[in-house]
Amino acid sequence: MENFFDIIGKISAWLWGPPLIIVLAGTGLYLTFLLGFIQFRHPLYIFKQTIGSVFSKKKPKGEGTVTPLQALTSALSSTIGAANIVGVPAAIMFGGPGAVFWMWFIALIGMALKFSESVLAVRYREKNEKGEFVGGPMYYMRNGLNMKWLGVWFAFALMIELIPSVMVQGNSVAATVEESFNVNGLITGLIMAFIVVLIVFGGIKRIGRVTEVFVPFMALFYVGAALVIMFMNLDAIPEFFSLVLGHAFQPMSAMGGFAGAAIAETIRWGFARGLYSNEAGLGTAPIAHAAAKTDHPVRQGLWAIVGIVIDTLIVCTATAFVVLSSGVWTAEDALDDPSALTTEAFSQYFGSFGGILVTVSLIFFVLSTIIVIVFYGAKQAEFLFGWKTAQAIKIVYVAAIVLGSVGAAKTIWQFLDLALAAILIPNIIAVLLLSKEVRRLTKEFFTSDEYYLKDIGKAKKDKKIS
Repeated sequence: MENFFDIIGKISAWLWGPPLIIVLAGTGLYLTFLLGFIQFRHPLYIFKQTIGSVFSKKKPKGEGTVTPLQALTSALSSTIGAANIVGVPAAIMFGGPGAVFWMWFIALIGMALKFSESVLAVRYREKNEKGEFVGGPMYYMRNGLNMKWLGVWFAFALMIELIPSVMVQGNSVAATVEESFNVNGLITGLIMAFIVVLIVFGGIKRIGRVTEVFVPFMALFYVGAALVIMFMNLDAIPEFFSLVLGHAFQPMSAMGGFAGAAIAETIRWGFARGLYSNEAGLGTAPIAHAAAKTDHPVRQGLWAIVGIVIDTLIVCTATAFVVLSSGVWTAEDALDDPSALTTEAFSQYFGSFGGILVTVSLIFFVLSTIIVIVFYGAKQAEFLFGWKTAQAIKIVYVAAIVLGSVGAAKTIWQFLDLALAAILIPNIIAVLLLSKEVRRLTKEFFTSDEYYLKDIGKAKKDKKIS
Protein backbone atom coordinates (compact mmCIF):
# COMPACT_ATOMS: atom_id res chain seq x y z
CA MET A 1 0.00 0.00 0.00
CA GLU A 2 2.88 2.32 0.83
CA ASN A 3 4.37 1.74 -2.61
CA PHE A 4 1.02 2.65 -4.18
CA PHE A 5 0.97 5.99 -2.33
CA ASP A 6 4.59 6.60 -3.35
CA ILE A 7 3.67 6.05 -7.01
CA ILE A 8 0.70 8.44 -6.70
CA GLY A 9 2.99 11.03 -5.09
CA LYS A 10 5.55 10.71 -7.90
CA ILE A 11 2.88 11.02 -10.63
CA SER A 12 1.46 14.12 -8.91
CA ALA A 13 4.92 15.69 -8.55
CA TRP A 14 5.70 15.06 -12.23
CA LEU A 15 2.29 16.33 -13.40
CA TRP A 16 2.57 19.55 -11.35
CA GLY A 17 6.09 20.00 -12.65
CA PRO A 18 6.75 21.01 -16.29
CA PRO A 19 3.55 19.53 -17.91
CA LEU A 20 0.89 21.60 -16.11
CA ILE A 21 3.14 24.62 -15.61
CA ILE A 22 3.69 24.77 -19.40
CA VAL A 23 -0.07 24.37 -20.01
CA LEU A 24 -1.02 27.14 -17.57
CA ALA A 25 1.77 29.54 -18.50
CA GLY A 26 1.14 28.92 -22.22
CA THR A 27 -2.62 29.53 -21.82
CA GLY A 28 -1.97 32.68 -19.78
CA LEU A 29 0.44 34.06 -22.39
CA TYR A 30 -1.90 33.19 -25.28
CA LEU A 31 -4.83 34.98 -23.60
CA THR A 32 -2.62 37.95 -22.67
CA PHE A 33 -1.73 38.46 -26.36
CA LEU A 34 -5.27 37.64 -27.62
CA LEU A 35 -6.84 40.21 -25.29
CA GLY A 36 -4.28 42.90 -26.10
CA PHE A 37 -2.55 42.83 -22.69
CA ILE A 38 -5.83 43.65 -20.92
CA GLN A 39 -4.26 43.43 -17.43
CA PHE A 40 -1.58 46.04 -18.24
CA ARG A 41 -3.47 48.39 -20.55
CA HIS A 42 -5.91 50.08 -18.19
CA PRO A 43 -4.45 49.93 -14.63
CA LEU A 44 -6.03 53.17 -13.37
CA TYR A 45 -9.40 52.42 -14.96
CA ILE A 46 -9.40 48.88 -13.48
CA PHE A 47 -8.59 50.31 -10.02
CA LYS A 48 -11.35 52.96 -10.27
CA GLN A 49 -13.95 50.42 -11.44
CA THR A 50 -13.12 47.93 -8.68
CA ILE A 51 -11.50 48.98 -5.39
CA GLY A 52 -12.15 52.65 -6.21
CA SER A 53 -15.90 52.00 -6.54
CA VAL A 54 -16.18 50.42 -3.07
CA PHE A 55 -16.47 53.86 -1.45
CA SER A 56 -18.96 55.11 -4.03
CA LYS A 57 -22.58 55.54 -2.95
CA LYS A 58 -23.80 54.38 -6.37
CA LYS A 59 -25.29 50.90 -6.47
CA PRO A 60 -23.76 48.36 -8.89
CA LYS A 61 -25.43 48.35 -12.32
CA GLY A 62 -27.07 45.28 -13.79
CA GLU A 63 -28.48 42.01 -12.46
CA GLY A 64 -26.94 39.69 -9.91
CA THR A 65 -27.29 38.11 -6.46
CA VAL A 66 -24.38 39.74 -4.59
CA THR A 67 -22.35 42.93 -5.03
CA PRO A 68 -19.13 42.78 -7.10
CA LEU A 69 -17.12 43.34 -3.89
CA GLN A 70 -18.89 40.44 -2.15
CA ALA A 71 -18.16 38.21 -5.16
CA LEU A 72 -14.48 39.22 -5.04
CA THR A 73 -14.13 38.70 -1.27
CA SER A 74 -15.85 35.30 -1.59
CA ALA A 75 -13.34 34.31 -4.31
CA LEU A 76 -10.46 35.71 -2.22
CA SER A 77 -11.60 33.67 0.81
CA SER A 78 -10.75 30.58 -1.21
CA THR A 79 -7.42 31.82 -2.61
CA ILE A 80 -5.99 33.61 0.45
CA GLY A 81 -5.05 30.61 2.56
CA ALA A 82 -2.21 28.43 3.75
CA ALA A 83 -0.37 28.87 0.41
CA ASN A 84 0.20 32.56 1.22
CA ILE A 85 1.75 31.82 4.63
CA VAL A 86 3.43 28.40 4.34
CA GLY A 87 3.66 28.00 0.53
CA VAL A 88 5.88 31.05 -0.03
CA PRO A 89 8.72 30.00 2.32
CA ALA A 90 8.58 26.49 0.77
CA ALA A 91 9.12 28.06 -2.68
CA ILE A 92 12.05 30.10 -1.33
CA MET A 93 13.68 27.09 0.37
CA PHE A 94 13.38 24.77 -2.64
CA GLY A 95 13.76 27.32 -5.45
CA GLY A 96 15.70 30.17 -3.86
CA PRO A 97 14.68 33.85 -3.55
CA GLY A 98 14.36 34.02 -7.38
CA ALA A 99 11.21 31.86 -7.09
CA VAL A 100 9.40 34.99 -5.83
CA PHE A 101 10.04 36.69 -9.20
CA TRP A 102 8.48 33.75 -11.05
CA MET A 103 5.55 33.86 -8.63
CA TRP A 104 5.01 37.48 -9.72
CA PHE A 105 5.44 36.55 -13.39
CA ILE A 106 2.84 33.75 -13.31
CA ALA A 107 0.49 36.10 -11.40
CA LEU A 108 0.76 38.76 -14.13
CA ILE A 109 0.02 36.38 -16.99
CA GLY A 110 -2.47 34.43 -14.85
CA MET A 111 -4.57 37.62 -14.68
CA ALA A 112 -5.60 37.16 -18.33
CA LEU A 113 -6.66 33.57 -17.58
CA LYS A 114 -8.64 34.46 -14.46
CA PHE A 115 -10.20 37.44 -16.27
CA SER A 116 -11.32 35.10 -19.09
CA GLU A 117 -12.78 32.51 -16.69
CA SER A 118 -14.80 35.15 -14.85
CA VAL A 119 -16.03 36.84 -18.06
CA LEU A 120 -17.28 33.44 -19.30
CA ALA A 121 -18.86 32.65 -15.92
CA VAL A 122 -21.01 35.82 -16.08
CA ARG A 123 -21.69 35.46 -19.84
CA TYR A 124 -23.16 31.95 -19.50
CA ARG A 125 -24.66 32.08 -16.00
CA GLU A 126 -28.30 31.28 -15.27
CA LYS A 127 -30.82 31.52 -12.43
CA ASN A 128 -31.48 28.55 -10.13
CA GLU A 129 -34.83 27.58 -8.62
CA LYS A 130 -34.25 29.99 -5.71
CA GLY A 131 -33.79 32.92 -8.12
CA GLU A 132 -30.03 33.16 -7.46
CA PHE A 133 -27.51 33.57 -10.27
CA VAL A 134 -25.25 30.53 -10.68
CA GLY A 135 -22.35 30.00 -13.06
CA GLY A 136 -18.81 28.76 -13.50
CA PRO A 137 -16.95 26.34 -15.77
CA MET A 138 -19.72 23.69 -15.76
CA TYR A 139 -22.21 26.29 -17.08
CA TYR A 140 -19.96 27.75 -19.78
CA MET A 141 -19.10 24.20 -20.88
CA ARG A 142 -22.80 23.38 -21.23
CA ASN A 143 -24.26 26.72 -22.35
CA GLY A 144 -21.27 28.08 -24.28
CA LEU A 145 -19.77 24.96 -25.85
CA ASN A 146 -22.85 22.71 -25.82
CA MET A 147 -20.58 20.09 -24.20
CA LYS A 148 -22.60 19.04 -21.16
CA TRP A 149 -20.40 15.95 -20.71
CA LEU A 150 -17.38 18.20 -20.09
CA GLY A 151 -19.37 20.20 -17.55
CA VAL A 152 -20.42 16.97 -15.81
CA TRP A 153 -16.76 15.84 -15.71
CA PHE A 154 -15.65 19.15 -14.18
CA ALA A 155 -18.53 19.35 -11.67
CA PHE A 156 -18.21 15.72 -10.51
CA ALA A 157 -14.39 15.93 -10.22
CA LEU A 158 -14.55 19.19 -8.20
CA MET A 159 -17.39 17.95 -5.97
CA ILE A 160 -15.41 14.82 -5.04
CA GLU A 161 -12.02 16.56 -4.80
CA LEU A 162 -13.35 19.03 -2.26
CA ILE A 163 -14.08 16.28 0.31
CA PRO A 164 -10.40 15.43 0.96
CA SER A 165 -9.55 19.10 0.41
CA VAL A 166 -11.89 20.15 3.25
CA MET A 167 -10.42 17.37 5.42
CA VAL A 168 -6.85 18.57 4.81
CA GLN A 169 -7.84 22.21 5.53
CA GLY A 170 -9.65 21.13 8.71
CA ASN A 171 -6.61 19.13 9.77
CA SER A 172 -4.24 22.09 9.27
CA VAL A 173 -6.38 24.36 11.49
CA ALA A 174 -6.80 21.66 14.18
CA ALA A 175 -3.05 20.92 14.21
CA THR A 176 -2.18 24.65 14.42
CA VAL A 177 -4.65 25.26 17.28
CA GLU A 178 -3.46 22.16 19.17
CA GLU A 179 0.20 23.16 18.82
CA SER A 180 -0.36 26.81 19.77
CA PHE A 181 -3.21 26.68 22.32
CA ASN A 182 -3.26 22.97 23.36
CA VAL A 183 -6.90 22.48 22.31
CA ASN A 184 -8.05 18.98 21.32
CA GLY A 185 -8.47 18.52 17.51
CA LEU A 186 -12.03 17.19 17.83
CA ILE A 187 -13.16 20.30 19.75
CA THR A 188 -11.59 22.56 17.10
CA GLY A 189 -13.27 20.50 14.35
CA LEU A 190 -16.71 20.76 15.97
CA ILE A 191 -16.37 24.54 16.48
CA MET A 192 -15.28 24.97 12.83
CA ALA A 193 -18.17 22.80 11.63
CA PHE A 194 -20.66 24.90 13.65
CA ILE A 195 -19.32 28.19 12.19
CA VAL A 196 -19.41 26.78 8.64
CA VAL A 197 -23.01 25.55 9.05
CA LEU A 198 -24.15 28.99 10.27
CA ILE A 199 -22.64 30.74 7.25
CA VAL A 200 -22.86 28.27 4.35
CA PHE A 201 -26.52 27.31 4.78
CA GLY A 202 -27.40 30.99 4.32
CA GLY A 203 -26.31 30.75 0.65
CA ILE A 204 -24.11 33.08 -1.38
CA LYS A 205 -25.81 36.20 0.05
CA ARG A 206 -24.80 35.34 3.61
CA ILE A 207 -21.33 34.18 2.51
CA GLY A 208 -20.93 37.49 0.64
CA ARG A 209 -21.98 39.54 3.68
CA VAL A 210 -19.54 37.66 5.93
CA THR A 211 -16.56 37.71 3.55
CA GLU A 212 -17.11 41.40 2.71
CA VAL A 213 -16.15 42.25 6.31
CA PHE A 214 -13.97 39.26 7.13
CA VAL A 215 -11.54 39.19 4.16
CA PRO A 216 -10.42 42.86 4.14
CA PHE A 217 -9.91 42.72 7.93
CA MET A 218 -8.03 39.41 7.69
CA ALA A 219 -5.73 40.58 4.86
CA LEU A 220 -5.11 44.01 6.43
CA PHE A 221 -4.23 42.41 9.78
CA TYR A 222 -1.57 40.19 8.19
CA VAL A 223 -0.27 42.57 5.51
CA GLY A 224 -0.37 45.46 8.00
CA ALA A 225 2.03 43.56 10.29
CA ALA A 226 4.33 42.93 7.30
CA LEU A 227 4.22 46.66 6.43
CA VAL A 228 5.23 47.54 10.01
CA ILE A 229 8.25 45.24 9.56
CA MET A 230 9.01 46.89 6.21
CA PHE A 231 9.00 50.39 7.76
CA MET A 232 11.18 49.07 10.59
CA ASN A 233 13.64 47.87 7.92
CA LEU A 234 13.50 50.33 5.02
CA ASP A 235 17.16 49.62 4.27
CA ALA A 236 16.23 45.93 3.67
CA ILE A 237 13.95 46.78 0.68
CA PRO A 238 16.76 47.21 -1.92
CA GLU A 239 18.38 44.00 -0.61
CA PHE A 240 15.04 42.15 -0.95
CA PHE A 241 14.65 43.15 -4.61
CA SER A 242 18.32 42.41 -5.24
CA LEU A 243 17.90 38.86 -3.89
CA VAL A 244 14.67 38.23 -5.83
CA LEU A 245 15.71 39.76 -9.18
CA GLY A 246 19.36 38.70 -8.92
CA HIS A 247 18.51 35.01 -8.58
CA ALA A 248 15.51 34.87 -10.94
CA PHE A 249 17.76 34.06 -13.93
CA GLN A 250 20.82 32.49 -12.33
CA PRO A 251 21.26 29.43 -10.08
CA MET A 252 21.37 30.00 -6.33
CA SER A 253 24.38 28.49 -4.56
CA ALA A 254 24.07 26.60 -1.28
CA MET A 255 24.22 28.60 1.97
CA GLY A 256 23.28 27.78 5.56
CA GLY A 257 20.37 25.33 5.46
CA PHE A 258 19.62 26.17 1.83
CA ALA A 259 20.78 23.41 -0.52
CA GLY A 260 21.07 25.58 -3.64
CA ALA A 261 18.75 25.55 -6.68
CA ALA A 262 19.13 25.29 -10.44
CA ILE A 263 17.27 27.88 -12.54
CA ALA A 264 14.70 25.26 -13.64
CA GLU A 265 13.84 24.55 -9.99
CA THR A 266 13.58 28.27 -9.26
CA ILE A 267 11.03 28.72 -12.07
CA ARG A 268 9.14 25.52 -11.20
CA TRP A 269 8.70 26.43 -7.53
CA GLY A 270 7.75 30.02 -8.29
CA PHE A 271 5.15 28.97 -10.86
CA ALA A 272 3.73 26.11 -8.78
CA ARG A 273 3.32 28.14 -5.56
CA GLY A 274 1.98 31.15 -7.46
CA LEU A 275 -0.67 29.04 -9.20
CA TYR A 276 -1.57 27.21 -6.00
CA SER A 277 -2.06 30.55 -4.33
CA ASN A 278 -4.17 32.45 -6.90
CA GLU A 279 -5.98 29.43 -8.45
CA ALA A 280 -5.85 30.90 -12.00
CA GLY A 281 -7.06 28.19 -14.37
CA LEU A 282 -8.70 25.98 -11.75
CA GLY A 283 -12.15 27.38 -12.45
CA THR A 284 -13.10 27.86 -8.81
CA ALA A 285 -13.13 31.69 -8.46
CA PRO A 286 -15.51 32.14 -11.46
CA ILE A 287 -18.19 30.26 -9.46
CA ALA A 288 -18.18 33.19 -6.99
CA HIS A 289 -17.81 35.91 -9.65
CA ALA A 290 -20.82 34.50 -11.58
CA ALA A 291 -23.21 35.67 -8.83
CA ALA A 292 -22.15 39.34 -9.00
CA LYS A 293 -24.40 42.26 -9.95
CA THR A 294 -22.97 43.61 -13.18
CA ASP A 295 -24.07 45.22 -16.45
CA HIS A 296 -21.40 43.44 -18.53
CA PRO A 297 -19.27 40.28 -18.06
CA VAL A 298 -16.02 42.21 -18.65
CA ARG A 299 -16.73 44.58 -15.74
CA GLN A 300 -16.74 41.61 -13.36
CA GLY A 301 -13.66 40.20 -15.10
CA LEU A 302 -11.79 43.32 -13.96
CA TRP A 303 -12.54 42.35 -10.35
CA ALA A 304 -10.93 38.94 -11.01
CA ILE A 305 -7.72 40.72 -12.09
CA VAL A 306 -7.71 42.67 -8.80
CA GLY A 307 -8.11 39.37 -6.95
CA ILE A 308 -4.69 38.21 -8.19
CA VAL A 309 -3.12 41.57 -7.33
CA ILE A 310 -4.32 41.20 -3.72
CA ASP A 311 -3.61 37.47 -3.33
CA THR A 312 -0.20 37.07 -4.99
CA LEU A 313 1.32 40.51 -5.58
CA ILE A 314 0.40 41.84 -2.11
CA VAL A 315 -0.13 38.99 0.41
CA CYS A 316 2.49 36.54 -0.98
CA THR A 317 5.01 39.37 -1.42
CA ALA A 318 4.42 40.45 2.20
CA THR A 319 5.31 36.92 3.36
CA ALA A 320 8.37 36.79 1.07
CA PHE A 321 9.68 40.14 2.35
CA VAL A 322 9.37 39.14 6.02
CA VAL A 323 11.01 35.71 5.43
CA LEU A 324 13.89 37.03 3.29
CA SER A 325 14.60 40.20 5.32
CA SER A 326 14.68 38.27 8.61
CA GLY A 327 17.33 35.85 7.31
CA VAL A 328 15.58 32.79 8.83
CA TRP A 329 15.79 31.03 5.45
CA THR A 330 19.60 30.88 5.75
CA ALA A 331 19.58 29.07 9.14
CA GLU A 332 21.18 25.61 9.27
CA ASP A 333 17.89 23.78 10.03
CA ALA A 334 15.65 25.95 7.77
CA LEU A 335 15.13 23.16 5.21
CA ASP A 336 13.85 20.76 7.90
CA ASP A 337 10.52 22.59 8.23
CA PRO A 338 10.00 25.37 5.63
CA SER A 339 6.35 25.84 6.68
CA ALA A 340 7.51 27.12 10.10
CA LEU A 341 9.72 29.87 8.62
CA THR A 342 6.98 32.52 8.44
CA THR A 343 6.22 32.05 12.16
CA GLU A 344 9.96 32.22 12.97
CA ALA A 345 10.40 35.36 10.84
CA PHE A 346 7.51 37.25 12.47
CA SER A 347 8.66 36.06 15.92
CA GLN A 348 12.12 37.48 15.20
CA TYR A 349 10.56 40.93 14.75
CA PHE A 350 7.66 40.84 17.23
CA GLY A 351 8.71 38.18 19.77
CA SER A 352 6.01 35.73 20.94
CA PHE A 353 3.31 38.06 19.55
CA GLY A 354 4.69 37.37 16.05
CA GLY A 355 4.07 33.65 16.43
CA ILE A 356 0.51 34.25 17.68
CA LEU A 357 -0.11 36.70 14.80
CA VAL A 358 0.87 34.08 12.17
CA THR A 359 -1.11 31.34 13.93
CA VAL A 360 -4.27 33.46 14.17
CA SER A 361 -3.86 34.59 10.53
CA LEU A 362 -3.46 30.99 9.37
CA ILE A 363 -6.56 29.88 11.31
CA PHE A 364 -8.71 32.66 9.81
CA PHE A 365 -7.28 32.26 6.29
CA VAL A 366 -7.97 28.51 6.28
CA LEU A 367 -11.41 28.80 7.93
CA SER A 368 -12.51 31.33 5.29
CA THR A 369 -11.19 28.96 2.59
CA ILE A 370 -13.29 26.10 4.00
CA ILE A 371 -16.45 28.26 4.02
CA VAL A 372 -16.13 29.13 0.34
CA ILE A 373 -14.99 25.73 -0.96
CA VAL A 374 -18.01 24.12 0.74
CA PHE A 375 -20.13 26.60 -1.25
CA TYR A 376 -18.22 25.68 -4.45
CA GLY A 377 -18.84 21.97 -3.84
CA ALA A 378 -22.54 22.57 -3.24
CA LYS A 379 -22.79 24.43 -6.57
CA GLN A 380 -21.35 21.37 -8.38
CA ALA A 381 -23.96 19.14 -6.75
CA GLU A 382 -26.66 21.65 -7.74
CA PHE A 383 -25.50 21.59 -11.37
CA LEU A 384 -25.46 17.77 -11.42
CA PHE A 385 -28.46 16.82 -9.28
CA GLY A 386 -30.43 19.93 -8.26
CA TRP A 387 -30.80 22.26 -5.28
CA LYS A 388 -31.86 19.66 -2.67
CA THR A 389 -28.81 17.49 -3.29
CA ALA A 390 -26.65 20.61 -2.92
CA GLN A 391 -27.95 21.01 0.64
CA ALA A 392 -27.18 17.34 1.39
CA ILE A 393 -23.59 17.58 0.10
CA LYS A 394 -23.00 20.52 2.46
CA ILE A 395 -23.60 18.09 5.37
CA VAL A 396 -21.00 15.71 3.87
CA TYR A 397 -18.45 18.56 3.70
CA VAL A 398 -19.23 19.63 7.28
CA ALA A 399 -18.64 16.02 8.45
CA ALA A 400 -15.37 16.04 6.48
CA ILE A 401 -14.17 19.06 8.52
CA VAL A 402 -14.60 17.09 11.76
CA LEU A 403 -13.01 13.92 10.31
CA GLY A 404 -10.07 15.94 9.01
CA SER A 405 -9.55 17.67 12.35
CA VAL A 406 -8.92 14.29 14.06
CA GLY A 407 -6.36 13.27 11.42
CA ALA A 408 -8.45 11.19 9.00
CA ALA A 409 -7.04 12.97 5.93
CA LYS A 410 -3.41 11.95 6.27
CA THR A 411 -3.61 8.98 3.88
CA ILE A 412 -5.47 10.77 1.08
CA TRP A 413 -3.63 14.08 0.72
CA GLN A 414 -1.49 12.53 -2.06
CA PHE A 415 -4.59 12.35 -4.26
CA LEU A 416 -5.29 16.09 -3.99
CA ASP A 417 -2.86 17.15 -6.72
CA LEU A 418 -4.17 14.47 -9.11
CA ALA A 419 -7.76 15.53 -8.42
CA LEU A 420 -6.83 19.19 -9.06
CA ALA A 421 -5.42 18.18 -12.45
CA ALA A 422 -8.73 16.45 -13.28
CA ILE A 423 -10.48 19.82 -12.70
CA LEU A 424 -7.92 22.06 -14.33
CA ILE A 425 -7.62 20.20 -17.67
CA PRO A 426 -11.33 20.40 -18.73
CA ASN A 427 -11.47 24.04 -17.61
CA ILE A 428 -8.41 25.04 -19.66
CA ILE A 429 -9.88 23.23 -22.70
CA ALA A 430 -13.15 25.17 -22.30
CA VAL A 431 -11.46 28.56 -21.81
CA LEU A 432 -9.30 28.05 -24.92
CA LEU A 433 -12.31 26.96 -27.02
CA LEU A 434 -14.28 30.02 -25.85
CA SER A 435 -11.35 32.48 -25.99
CA LYS A 436 -12.70 34.19 -29.13
CA GLU A 437 -15.94 34.94 -27.23
CA VAL A 438 -13.89 36.51 -24.43
CA ARG A 439 -12.10 38.66 -27.03
CA ARG A 440 -15.44 39.68 -28.61
CA LEU A 441 -16.89 40.69 -25.22
CA THR A 442 -13.70 42.58 -24.29
CA LYS A 443 -13.75 44.50 -27.59
CA GLU A 444 -17.48 45.24 -27.12
CA PHE A 445 -16.91 46.57 -23.59
CA PHE A 446 -14.00 48.86 -24.49
CA THR A 447 -15.50 50.23 -27.73
CA SER A 448 -19.17 50.60 -26.76
CA ASP A 449 -20.64 53.95 -25.69
CA GLU A 450 -22.54 52.07 -22.97
CA TYR A 451 -19.53 50.92 -20.95
CA TYR A 452 -15.86 51.99 -21.07
CA LEU A 453 -16.32 55.07 -23.29
CA LYS A 454 -19.26 56.21 -21.17
CA ASP A 455 -17.21 55.74 -17.97
CA ILE A 456 -14.28 57.69 -19.42
CA GLY A 457 -16.65 60.34 -20.78
CA LYS A 458 -18.17 60.75 -17.34
CA ALA A 459 -14.74 61.11 -15.78
CA LYS A 460 -13.85 63.90 -18.27
CA LYS A 461 -17.15 65.66 -17.68
CA ASP A 462 -16.73 65.42 -13.89
CA LYS A 463 -13.26 66.98 -14.19
CA LYS A 464 -14.67 69.94 -16.17
CA ILE A 465 -17.44 70.47 -13.61
CA SER A 466 -15.03 70.36 -10.67
